[in-house]
Amino acid sequence: MDNAAIADNFSLLSKLMDIHGENSFKTKTYSIAAYHIEQLPGQLKDTPRDKLFTIKGIGESIGKKVIEMLDTGQLSILNEYLEKTPAGVIELLNIKGIGPKKIHAIWKEMGIESPGELLYACNENRLTLYKGFGEKTQLNIQEAIEFFLSNQGSFLYAQIEALFPQIDGYLKKLFGTGKVRVTGAYRRQESIIDELEFIILADNNTIKPKFQTAQPPELLEETENSILYKLKNGVKLRFYTGVKNRAEQLFITTGNKAFVESFQKMYPGLKYNGDESEEDEIIFEKAKIKYIPPYLRESESIITKAKANKLPLVLQPSDIKSIIHNHSNWSDGTNTVEEMANECIKRGYEYFVISDHSKSAFYAKGLSEERIREQHKYIDELNKKLKPFKIFKSIECDILNDGSMDYTDDILATFDLVIASVHSNLKMTEEKAMARVLKAISNPYVTILGHMTGRLLLSRNGYPLDHKKVIDACIANNVVIELNAHPRRLDIDWKWIEYATENGGIISINPDAHFLEGFDDVKYGVLSAQKGGLTKEQNLSSYSLKQFEDFLAKRKKLKSLA
Repeated sequence: MDNAAIADNFSLLSKLMDIHGENSFKTKTYSIAAYHIEQLPGQLKDTPRDKLFTIKGIGESIGKKVIEMLDTGQLSILNEYLEKTPAGVIELLNIKGIGPKKIHAIWKEMGIESPGELLYACNENRLTLYKGFGEKTQLNIQEAIEFFLSNQGSFLYAQIEALFPQIDGYLKKLFGTGKVRVTGAYRRQESIIDELEFIILADNNTIKPKFQTAQPPELLEETENSILYKLKNGVKLRFYTGVKNRAEQLFITTGNKAFVESFQKMYPGLKYNGDESEEDEIIFEKAKIKYIPPYLRESESIITKAKANKLPLVLQPSDIKSIIHNHSNWSDGTNTVEEMANECIKRGYEYFVISDHSKSAFYAKGLSEERIREQHKYIDELNKKLKPFKIFKSIECDILNDGSMDYTDDILATFDLVIASVHSNLKMTEEKAMARVLKAISNPYVTILGHMTGRLLLSRNGYPLDHKKVIDACIANNVVIELNAHPRRLDIDWKWIEYATENGGIISINPDAHFLEGFDDVKYGVLSAQKGGLTKEQNLSSYSLKQFEDFLAKRKKLKSLA
């Protein structure tokens, strides 16, 4: 059991004890332990047992429970609380805006034991009868539950990707490598996957007996040419069956509906005839147009580009030259700046941009003006040590409620570049959000607009924005638009990339990394950017060190002329 799993167990235990109304001192002990364990540089499983009790946040009681988890993979006290807590009450922890204290009141005082019951109570305006639940709180809870329930059974692309090799390998073992092909949303690199779809060259009567195991998946739906299963982990598998022409089926099930219908209208007499061994490249060959990769098959416009031989040479992971937007242990990151820089060097990147949180983010140890000066001195020393690799001084500066920045211009001027982001008071009208964001974009020291809408996929809708106006403002003010590559953000949405780049905008794929492994998220940013047709020339993090320095020098010159 690794540190993350141990910390998760203590964090969940703390929350469950709060839900049951236990002594707050005891519950806090477990949450503090979870926090300290998450920050540890080394794994507890590799730590000598007698040393465990000397680690900050781990006393005798916590230490014994850590040993129990390391030895058994279980935490008995957590299991006890899980057994005496209704599953629906535990599920309420997944609802944004409802903490353990409120769940205690919802369960013990209101007698509600599931998100569905709670939504019903909100619809009847019952929550306002209880202390601590005003009309605004009730509305927020109602919206959060509706969002939560609407996304049940959906998964992030990154979550499905982690499971895909095992599922794909199992199916190919059952039916043969040549008989199985992935299709649908996963093949198209969608950010959210509702069903993992496969074409299987076999009929239903051949397929179904293969899944009659000791723990069979749930059969949700069956037609003559498809089967839908639900696995124990909630993932839905759809099989297209009885297929005689694989190329045609791959083509039809891969593309977005609008893409497929547009293609069929443009080529009404095109015959897809082929044997079961052919891939869908043959369809584009017969249409005499360039092959359109699955991730671009979204709309009619891409077909027009293919016909005109104007498909973009899209960005590849190997085109990324730097890691921009990262947090070190100066704020809420895990690693030192030097450790992060060395990891970049190890991975072959040319430079690195550190952008810790600004002072308003007190919850994330945001940097005071004095700490900024200390960090800049530290970076200067590192740059001498690591040359020719270079670390650039940046900050993720909070956009305050009125759209102003978290520091004065004199402080902002000390950075090589500034990333401006909204982190607080996310519940805004479009009018408020637009005024706030547009004012920030107009600040001459803002270089990049961070995670444009503040969304968290499957967890939180972004605040409402007029995307075109925001993109236009970024272009007019020479502000780069971030594609935050964290798989829960992927913000800006790929659907707006084409508009931005065709009008002269620059995107920057940034991982928002808080630890070394976070650099891996660049991959998901690239996959999302590919759907928007982004090229390496249009992506800031693909600039070489020389190009990046020239870019910053040009912006600085433009600022001085403004």
